Amino acid sequence: MAAAAASSSSTAFRPPLRLRSPPHPPHLRFNRTGKRLFPVVRAAETDAKDTKANAKAPEKAPATDGSSFNQDIWKIRLQLTKPVTWPPLVWGVLCGAAASGNFHWTVEDVAKSIVCMIMSGPCLTGYTQTLNDWYDRDIDAINEPYRPIPWDAISENEVITQIWVLLLGGLGFGALLDVWAGHDFPIVFYLAVGGSLLSYIYSAPPLKLGIAIVNDFKSIEGDRTLGLQSLPVAFGMETAKWICVGAIDITQLSVAGYLLSTGKLYYALVLLGLTIPQVFFQFQYFLKDPVKYDVKYQVCFSCFSHSFTTSDPAFPVLKLLASRNLQVGNSLR
Repeated sequence: MAAAAASSSSTAFRPPLRLRSPPHPPHLRFNRTGKRLFPVVRAAETDAKDTKANAKAPEKAPATDGSSFNQDIWKIRLQLTKPVTWPPLVWGVLCGAAASGNFHWTVEDVAKSIVCMIMSGPCLTGYTQTLNDWYDRDIDAINEPYRPIPWDAISENEVITQIWVLLLGGLGFGALLDVWAGHDFPIVFYLAVGGSLLSYIYSAPPLKLGIAIVNDFKSIEGDRTLGLQSLPVAFGMETAKWICVGAIDITQLSVAGYLLSTGKLYYALVLLGLTIPQVFFQFQYFLKDPVKYDVKYQVCFSCFSHSFTTSDPAFPVLKLLASRNLQVGNSLR
């Protein structure tokens, strides 16, 4: 009886259970207003292979304690400008200097070239890439949620400020080069304005056609979800990658054939020679896996035929801007 009394006593004075409210499911991400944007699959929910891959790139994934993946705002800003896309524009400056026939290894000409490289690469290409990332933030929230903008590693005001600073800086350098070269008509400035306007049209609604066909492959899930008919969505991954490389190679070979038909044998042979490593990198990287090797392919390929890989006419315009500055500027000197 004593044991029974003790048992009933302990039952009577047992404290009530405390229920804890469950946290938000880990696969949902909320913005600052508390509204859910998109379901996001975190690294913990992927297979072991993907988790390991993400662990090797801490700058693109959050730390395990939930802190920001990258605390250095300047590294984030640099990442948004995509320095890997600058070389074709810098290459355009060098080609323009060579084509002008008036370039000399003087302090003034070298300084003009450096200013033109900064205008075309970091400023105007950086503006284009940041702008494109900003208007692709909804798609990136599905395809690449760990990129700086969809992950809120950089604020909206900081992104918009960067866009304006790069744009105005590029236009300012263009105007400076016109004054420096003594142009009666500010051709460099107006080319910069035209290229920047095309970049906006192709990155922002309602057209929003995107920057490069190569980038459409890694965005296929987001494009399909949002109803965007990119090349991979319309034709499938396998067919689209052959259409992409076929269009590039056929265009370049056609130009080489045209040069040959006009008697410019050496120019045709040079262009044909540039096509050979281009095809090699296509089979080595792009045709194997256009998603896995997209960055590596663009780095290796950009110096051979970058202007043929882009669906944004701003890139050819900016390359023309880079070369035209030295051609016109030096000829009027």
